[in-house]
Amino acid sequence: MAHAARSRRTTAVLAALSLGILALTACNGDAEKGTAAPSAVASPSAAAADKGSETPSTAGPGDGGSAGGGSSDSGGSTPPSSESRSDDGQDGGVGMCETTDLSYNVTVASKPVNHALLTATNKGSDPCLLPTNDLVITIPGLDGAAEHMGPDGKDWILKAGERAYAGIMFSRADTAGGKSADKVEVALTSSESPATVPIDGGPVTVNDGQVTSFFGTAEDALTY
Repeated sequence: MAHAARSRRTTAVLAALSLGILALTACNGDAEKGTAAPSAVASPSAAAADKGSETPSTAGPGDGGSAGGGSSDSGGSTPPSSESRSDDGQDGGVGMCETTDLSYNVTVASKPVNHALLTATNKGSDPCLLPTNDLVITIPGLDGAAEHMGPDGKDWILKAGERAYAGIMFSRADTAGGKSADKVEVALTSSESPATVPIDGGPVTVNDGQVTSFFGTAEDALTY
């Protein structure tokens, strides 16, 4: 009987030990899961940190990228100023032609009748932008400037020594009378003082003066 009682106690102790081991194993498993969880949560942060560290490398000088990968309105997307384009001869590098920058010659044309050819030459050493549609022709002693005739032209760069041409019509065939003139006054714009130019082949009779825009050839200037 004593032996049977000891066997039962031994069996109970072993069963208790087994339950304790199982409980300890379960606790250890939970503990391992608990320690693994932070690493899983930390992974997106680490990825974001890695991504953030790569962002500045994609922003070149003047791209407006900040250390945090943000952008600024003052970045490199702003087009370059006209000063940086001054070498192309169209923007900031070439000034407007002034009346005193050019020399002038007015010659009576053989045809069409009652016309003369104005030749303007850039006498300077630098190019200038010619205002083709603002040409003002007046006759001393007559009121008002010649009216515009023909199509409008387009301003262009007149290089040193280069010429531009305009046609002047002094009178209409169907208009009687007029004033005799042997010179004209030429200004590139109405705000400038004119240059007085003698008329080669003059004098001419003026009763209804008209003038074209500047053209690149004499033939075009005398078409109207």
